[in-house]
Amino acid sequence: METFKGLSASEGIGFGEVFLVPAPAPRLIPQYKIQDTDIDAEWQRLEVALEKVRQRMQEQSSTADSQYAAILETYTVMLMDVEFLSQVKNLLIKSLQNIEIVLHKKTAEMAEMLRGVGDEYLAERAQDITDVFAQVVDELLGYKPFDYDLVPENTVVVATSVSPADAVALFKKNLRGLVACEGGVSSHLAILARNHRLPAVLGIKAVTDKLESGQQVIVDGTEGLVIVQPDEKTLKKYHKFEVAKQKEEKSLSKLKHKAACTKDGVAITLLANIGSPEEAQLALEEGAGGIGLFRTEFLFMGAMQDARKTGSSGKKSVSEAAQLESYKQVLEIMGNRPVIIRTLDAGGDKLIKDAGFDTVPEQNPLLGSRAIRLTLANKSLFKRQLRALYRASVYGNLRIMIPLVTHLSQIKETLQVIDEVKAELKKDGLDFNPEVPVGIMVETAAAAISADIFAKYSDFFSIGTNDLTQYVLGIDRENPSVADLYDDKNVAVLRLIKNTVDCADKGGIPVSVCGEMAGVPEKALLLAGLGVRTFSLSPVHIGAIKKALAKHSMKELEKMAQKALSGESL
Repeated sequence: METFKGLSASEGIGFGEVFLVPAPAPRLIPQYKIQDTDIDAEWQRLEVALEKVRQRMQEQSSTADSQYAAILETYTVMLMDVEFLSQVKNLLIKSLQNIEIVLHKKTAEMAEMLRGVGDEYLAERAQDITDVFAQVVDELLGYKPFDYDLVPENTVVVATSVSPADAVALFKKNLRGLVACEGGVSSHLAILARNHRLPAVLGIKAVTDKLESGQQVIVDGTEGLVIVQPDEKTLKKYHKFEVAKQKEEKSLSKLKHKAACTKDGVAITLLANIGSPEEAQLALEEGAGGIGLFRTEFLFMGAMQDARKTGSSGKKSVSEAAQLESYKQVLEIMGNRPVIIRTLDAGGDKLIKDAGFDTVPEQNPLLGSRAIRLTLANKSLFKRQLRALYRASVYGNLRIMIPLVTHLSQIKETLQVIDEVKAELKKDGLDFNPEVPVGIMVETAAAAISADIFAKYSDFFSIGTNDLTQYVLGIDRENPSVADLYDDKNVAVLRLIKNTVDCADKGGIPVSVCGEMAGVPEKALLLAGLGVRTFSLSPVHIGAIKKALAKHSMKELEKMAQKALSGESL
């Protein structure tokens, strides 16, 4: 028996025989010089290939479920990215090489840059770009990849990587589990696996070299484990886990579209945290009442150049139109439900390089120029995002949220910039909703302590417990050497949350929690006891939170919270 540890991408227990997807045959991409007179012909070849791939995606979309259809729509937008294609054409003209190698090089450059940022979510978007344009290169070469229709049913698929298109074919095979070398918890593959309730473990390096077809394995998607040739004792243990998990999932599925409330009927609103339009569809299907946090950072990476090599002069910026399209998609998916979109939260641990601003190395970036500090210092970029947000406001129930506010002057200056943007849009004759609520994230001690003052200038609060905890306790939440000291139930953190909730109530504005605490049942119960009535969390945790809330009365939860506020352990 041997055990491998990876990332828990989709919870559940799966038993079955391994089907090892053969490693793809090396694609030999030819590289040769062309003449100036060949440029137009080469570009026409690319346009034909792009159109064929787009048509194939449109055909797949017509029969796909809503989740995969949303992903295909995102991929189609990538294929039509004017900025990226312009870069490809410039390289074609400059290098005078065949279009296959030019597209391959440009795609690899973009993917490398995204992975080099050090952000997991953006590294996964790099995989999306690679998958999409690899299909175009395949089309140019006439290359035929492995046919996933050949995968036997009722097996555990083990592969180096699996594209969303291949995943859809796999999910028709009644698989027992999915294991891959590549991919992360917020990759499209992980989202699709969760949507299909398929246990999946990703990120196990060289797993395809360690397993063989026909081996018996257990895929523990909950703990991120793959157990090869399990002994009888392990099999019995996991069979018990599987029965309990199936029973739990059946119970939670009944709650999917029921309102969240406590045992004594106190209503709780559950919203979703997302990072892309396709995740909004998943949130809707999981029963979310809206979007409590749409992270916009990923939008600013699509047109980004590798500043490590080219310097700031080579950087590009995401357009107002591209932002508008993404915001519009989310708003239209959610209908009348609220959608809170956070303005760019760059800097700190989110190293984004955009033509709209310059960043410089900092000794302590988490305490430096980030979030609202950075955008207010780069008004042209900030205005571009605000213009896109206000233009999107006519498509749904939009609310705009400002991150990392520490000073009242930041709120006042933001509102002034917003007034300027509204005046510009009116002058340009563009439609927008002038009454979009504007709120702030409370994620520092400064904001929590001054919440009574900030409430006079904000339409709502959203408490970001992740940053609040690390700033209050002085602990880097990404540093494993102090991970055991990171405790969002620390009495200091809880007292600041309570003060924020009380100030919001007195100020007559709504307050929510959008940090990781909201997605953990025992912590969500504590938050409810502290007076929080709106949570924003990962869509896959919505059912579990509904179930936990229904077991307790508000009086019980308030008693639990009072005990925690006193400093006693829960």
